[in-house]
Amino acid sequence: MRADRLVSLVLLLRRHGRLSAAALARELEVSTRTVLRDIDALSAAGVPVYAERGRNGGFALLPGFRTELTGLNHDEALALLVAGSRRGAQAFGLGGALASAMHKVVDALPESHRATAAGAVERLLIDPETDLLARRLTDEEVPDAVLAEVRRAVFAGHRLRIHYAAAGQAPKWRTVDPIGLVTVRGQGYLLATRSGADRTYRLSRILAAEELAEPARRPERVDLDRIWQERSTRFRTGGDQVTVLLRVHPARRAELAGTALSVHAGETGADGWPRLEATFQDARHAVWALWQLATNAEVLAPQWLRTSLRDRAAAVAAGYSRKPSVA
Repeated sequence: MRADRLVSLVLLLRRHGRLSAAALARELEVSTRTVLRDIDALSAAGVPVYAERGRNGGFALLPGFRTELTGLNHDEALALLVAGSRRGAQAFGLGGALASAMHKVVDALPESHRATAAGAVERLLIDPETDLLARRLTDEEVPDAVLAEVRRAVFAGHRLRIHYAAAGQAPKWRTVDPIGLVTVRGQGYLLATRSGADRTYRLSRILAAEELAEPARRPERVDLDRIWQERSTRFRTGGDQVTVLLRVHPARRAELAGTALSVHAGETGADGWPRLEATFQDARHAVWALWQLATNAEVLAPQWLRTSLRDRAAAVAAGYSRKPSVA
């Protein structure tokens, strides 16, 4: 289990003093890339792991650091693995465990470092709830009991029954083979297979869950990064994609690139606005993304999208042309 590996990594550094990423990878039987990720997770959680450059360099713990990490329970150790993203811990229902684990990490610090660490924490803010434009980042609400049941099935390697409400469909029970959990911008996903076919489920749409005693049909080792990339690619290239020809204000081009599946540049008009070809997942995605740009973008084709945006704008204008009702 990856939580056990994190504790093992710290204990290896405690015992040997300094080890290279390659040596840690051999000891833990993982790749050097995985070791570097674990080092980042430890650093984000407040464990003072530092790198020494040079031929005989490697990773080491800050001298005097007292690693009483054996006092962590399972959920607390697991929470440290997602401590690089506070929102990730919340998405998997590990917010409380993360807070508890961090208290134990602070307690493991030498007394001389505790005040410094507390002061440093006050100087860092990661993933605030709003950005500079006051847009609130919303985490999906998932009942703790559902998350706990899903987590248990994933880590125990057992099959899972979920009462799932797919978009536009009535909820129904499904039995799946869970592979892993992923969080993206506050949204959690269960990666699984069902009757041998790949399936991705939004955690917020799981209304109930039940871990089964039957072993899951899945490979013993898994590379979630690769699986997520493959499924993301299939999602982007499937469905009823929409290609749009448009002109956009140069200052909003980056925003368009952040919402569209792909953007290809064309010529720049006499007004300085580039002509672009953008691809969206479907019609709803296209309307939503281009509506955000307001008058800083104009759809040139297809005509149905121009009409849709025009009608929406006309409805808004009509609403504001009426005298406001007084309650």
